[in-house]
Amino acid sequence: MKKAIAITPNLEPIFGTRDENLHLLEDALHVRIDLRSDALYVEGDAENVTRVERIFADYESLRKSGVSLQNGELNGMLKLVVADPAVTLRGLVDSGKQRSNGIRRMVQPRSLNQRQYLEAIEQTDMVFGIGPAGTGKTYLAVAMAVAALAAKRVSRLVLVRPAVEAGERLGFLPGSLQEKVDPYLRPLYDALYDLLEPERVDKMLERNVIEVAPLAFMRGRTLNDAFIIMDEAQNTTSEQMKMFLTRMGNNSKAVITGDITQIDLPNPRKSGLLEALEVLKGVEGVRFCHFVNEDVVRHQLVQRVVRAYDSFQRAQRELPLDMAGSLPLDPAAKPAKRSMPQ
Repeated sequence: MKKAIAITPNLEPIFGTRDENLHLLEDALHVRIDLRSDALYVEGDAENVTRVERIFADYESLRKSGVSLQNGELNGMLKLVVADPAVTLRGLVDSGKQRSNGIRRMVQPRSLNQRQYLEAIEQTDMVFGIGPAGTGKTYLAVAMAVAALAAKRVSRLVLVRPAVEAGERLGFLPGSLQEKVDPYLRPLYDALYDLLEPERVDKMLERNVIEVAPLAFMRGRTLNDAFIIMDEAQNTTSEQMKMFLTRMGNNSKAVITGDITQIDLPNPRKSGLLEALEVLKGVEGVRFCHFVNEDVVRHQLVQRVVRAYDSFQRAQRELPLDMAGSLPLDPAAKPAKRSMPQ
């Protein structure tokens, strides 16, 4: 089947940088797209050609209704659309608007794992988001928390992080205790200020509607009617993790995020997150969502950096202990030749 889709100037942004979105549609839906001056000609299986036509129709309809999608956001949404015939571009935007009611950014997944993560948060009271840096696990959790607060499903947000170096180094920092720990909590503040107007965030912080605090501040508390997020959970001890998980009160929801490849504890095997993965496996009401390198939504270079480090670490694990320290930084680099003793 071959179909022509008329091109208008307003339709061109859907092509993506260097036509990357068109290549995505071709590869995923097994169609051939011929871009000409007057139209796009789509050739392939009738069902897939119809899906491509629907994508362009949805994009045009959304544009006319005032919805503007940035290229990175659009590319992520298109990956979801081509992966599941039941998903449409308009459907994703509509669900994103519902999630984002009351906040200034649309909460929109850019990968299948991110979509499953958001659905798990909506449907489950305790969710673990585990994966490498840049996969959106913290930002999406904060976005869902802010949306829940705006919709009055909870009355407050509690965002916590373990301050791994909260020992002697923390004592040398100037200022009050809150000023000492604020640097450890900065990523959570950044997400809040990105999702809400800064003045609104400041007022909520003053009134304790939003509380951003180190994990140690949670001991002995019961958090009712709250959306609770613990970030960098890989740096909790077993005791800290158990303490946090038992803070939940009535009408509360907890999201725990972490990266098990970046454990900063003196003994990485004692990570509370690693233990929770085993202890809570199969427990009703607890969901685990895992992210991979392909879910990284930061600069494209970040994916390549993460993959390079993964390859390097795998190569080190495969070497004998006495050789691991001598592995060259560039896995492709050849060892320097040694001269024979004179």
